[in-house]
Amino acid sequence: MPLVEDYGFGRIVIDGKTYTSDVKIIGEKVVPNWWRKEGHHLYPEDITDILASDCEVLVVGTGAYGVMKVDPRVEQACAEKGIKLESYRTAEATKRFNELVQQGVKVAGAFHLTC
Repeated sequence: MPLVEDYGFGRIVIDGKTYTSDVKIIGEKVVPNWWRKEGHHLYPEDITDILASDCEVLVVGTGAYGVMKVDPRVEQACAEKGIKLESYRTAEATKRFNELVQQGVKVAGAFHLTC
């Protein structure tokens, strides 16, 4: 499972590779250049691949300053699939993601890198 090695405004390092646009981590796969329907909102249709995965927990990084808002329908969609949703500013979200990986939890991550 990939680990987040570093995060700073607009930049994230996952398993030695630097990404400068929003990313998702689903299982062993890093999905770069993640675009959402609306940049600062997260809707269920933005994470259909995560909802279809076998993850137990979804950790959302809402940006350096927490600007991205998680729509209540995301919480509902996760609950329907039995996925626990956790949402934090991205610096904290990356730490939580790594903790869960190291505990052997099937976790997915969705990280907004800027605001």
